[in-house]
Amino acid sequence: MEVSVSPFDSAAAKSLRVQKLPPAVKINGLSFSYRDRRALDDLSFAIERGEIFGLLGPNGSGKSTLFKLLSTLLSLQSGEARILGYDLRADTIALRRRIGVVFQHPSVDGKLTVSENLMHHGHLFGLKGEYLRQRSAAMVRWLGLAKRANDLAETLSGGLQRRVELAQAFLHQPELLILDEPSTGLDPSARREFLSYVSRLREEQSATIVLTTHHMEEAERCDRLGILHEGKLVALASPSELKSQVGGDVVVINAKNPEALRQQMQLRMQTQALLVDGTLRIERPRGHEFVRDVVEAFGDHIESVTFGKPTLEDVFVHLTGHRFYAGRAEER
Repeated sequence: MEVSVSPFDSAAAKSLRVQKLPPAVKINGLSFSYRDRRALDDLSFAIERGEIFGLLGPNGSGKSTLFKLLSTLLSLQSGEARILGYDLRADTIALRRRIGVVFQHPSVDGKLTVSENLMHHGHLFGLKGEYLRQRSAAMVRWLGLAKRANDLAETLSGGLQRRVELAQAFLHQPELLILDEPSTGLDPSARREFLSYVSRLREEQSATIVLTTHHMEEAERCDRLGILHEGKLVALASPSELKSQVGGDVVVINAKNPEALRQQMQLRMQTQALLVDGTLRIERPRGHEFVRDVVEAFGDHIESVTFGKPTLEDVFVHLTGHRFYAGRAEER
């Protein structure tokens, strides 16, 4: 007799469990160092069940180190962490059966078919027999891979290979998915498609999703973001709440001599401008009026000026005084 296997538990049952459980992730005073360099510095935060939570930061911010800790690839050095109620220091073996992981670099075997990749991955989690076959088929159908199930993984596009990895990660129905830069190497269309499947996992399965990213589009889709800078957590809120912290419109001025213009603006207009990588940045309500005034006053000194509503990159500049993409090389 054929076993009927749904890719998901009922949404109602999952929702009921979510309401009764503690946070999916609870971190307190977490620090980590590589020899004499501190990659993470006294992090404390919680991730609620059913959230899509993003760790946003440039290269070198510490997000990859945090991913390795949460996915049990690194051992804790300092601080405490509990994931799904398990002590990250003592219960890593039991925890690994409750989480799914998608790594930044491809993990599918190109010489195996899509179905064979899933079957081998299922064996790692003790799945076997008819249940594993039915479970693999259900995930393949759900992720739109049914027509490619018997194709070698190496023949798939980058976006489809990412879907295979997502199918592998959720094959054993984990409560928590941890994804490290999941859209690396994908074109914008494939990235949006992949993120839509991630969102469906949360909506249809009440799964908790934690992802590291430096892509603003990914970050915008998260319920909440933790912004990392040089190993420190500098902000924790929803994308809209973070952008509301910026004082009005963001005006960016390119000038022949930005430092001289900054000083003149402070003297004549009582305006404080931040000099970031050779450009002046000002946060002001009614930015269009300010642009008009500054061009009238200093038009000969200005090469270009733009203004717009705050973005998450503007939030990062507001919090750190540095451009987002000016970070140093990733720690590992």
